[in-house]
Amino acid sequence: MTTTHPTHGHTTAKRDLATSTMIFAAVMLMIAGILAVFRGIAAIAEDEVFVSTSNYIFAFDLTGWGWIHLILGVVAVLVSMGLFQGAGWARVTGVGIAGLVIIANFLSLPAYPVWSVVMIAMSAFIIWALCTPRRGDA
Repeated sequence: MTTTHPTHGHTTAKRDLATSTMIFAAVMLMIAGILAVFRGIAAIAEDEVFVSTSNYIFAFDLTGWGWIHLILGVVAVLVSMGLFQGAGWARVTGVGIAGLVIIANFLSLPAYPVWSVVMIAMSAFIIWALCTPRRGDA
C-alpha cells in the first residue's frame, strides 16, 4: 500500500518566491521611476551632465528627452504603487512601462551612455520579475 504525502513546503516556497519577485519588481520599478524623474528634470534644465551629439539619427533635443523620461518616470512610480497593492493591471502595465523605459534609454544612449545601460539592465530585471508566474495565475 502506498501513501501520498502533500508537499506543502514546496508549494509554499514557490508562492514565497512569486511574492518576493513581485515585491522586487515593485521596488525596482519605483526606484527606476524616481531616477527617471530626476533624469528628466536634469535634462529639462539642460544640465551639463549630458553629452550633446549633433549627428544622431533620433533627433530629439535634450528638453524633449527630458520630458519623455519625466513622464515615463511618473507613470512608473504610479504603476509601482499598484504593484504594492497587488493589482493585476499593474503587472501588465509595469511590463509595458519597463519596455518603454528600455526603448527610451536605448534611444538616448548618446546623451548619457553608462546610465542608459544601467537603466536598461534594471528594466530587464523588472520585466523578468513581473513575468514570473505566480500560483493561481492562468
